[in-house]
Amino acid sequence: MKLTVLVDNNTLIDDEISFFGEPALCYYIEDGDKKILFDTGYSDIFLKNAELKGVDLSEVTHVVLSHGHNDHANGLAHLWERFDTSDMTLITHPLAFLPKALPTGDIGAPYTEEEAARHMKLLLSKEPVAITERLIYLGEIPRINDFENKEPLGRIRLAEGWEEDFLPDDSALAYRGKKGLYIITGCSHCGICNITEYARKITGVEKICGIIGGFHLLKEDSRLERTIDYLEENTNCDLYPCHCVSLAAKFAMARRLPVKEVGVGMQFIME
Repeated sequence: MKLTVLVDNNTLIDDEISFFGEPALCYYIEDGDKKILFDTGYSDIFLKNAELKGVDLSEVTHVVLSHGHNDHANGLAHLWERFDTSDMTLITHPLAFLPKALPTGDIGAPYTEEEAARHMKLLLSKEPVAITERLIYLGEIPRINDFENKEPLGRIRLAEGWEEDFLPDDSALAYRGKKGLYIITGCSHCGICNITEYARKITGVEKICGIIGGFHLLKEDSRLERTIDYLEENTNCDLYPCHCVSLAAKFAMARRLPVKEVGVGMQFIME
């Protein structure tokens, strides 16, 4: 399986190509005859970066939204404006399209479930979904660690009204490689350790070969320390924290863990 970074806060330094970056995330994943977009960023720059990288997004078979925040979901409308997406399958949690807000304003997807359904085939699921023989959408992640996802991020409008949002729609992908498990995350609002444990449970694979994505670690606090403890004890692989991981958190992780750089234009082969 090959993963190409189309959107991240950082861009790869390339002598021939100048990529676009924004505080968001989008990956293009190729696994056999399946072509998957994992998140779509804030804007249309994933389309521009795909062209620069020689990626043909008309071949996309699946789009996976890790959750319903605008820095992961906004770009989807640009995809269906540019391409015929009627045969593409959109996989996400049933709550991903509901309005979400901070005191400063709206942070949810800029379209409704009904609008998305007019453009794509919807597969809304709290349960894991096998996209390919080896690639799995994990669905709703159980919260088992007492140090993760303890505080809400904004509010969500449910049928009963506005409530604190603990991001139950936050999910990730797991890939069963020949030597172990790879985990691909969006923001890890539910906790990267929770995600890792659930991926192991769903796949039956204990060994972690790599983790890439947002870990949502922004402060040097007890959550960061306990996350580092967990990853040091339970993984023995390169880690690629990006997007919503602060520089201070990366420094703290790098003192004890094999942390690698991520940027738009980078490609990873997962075997």
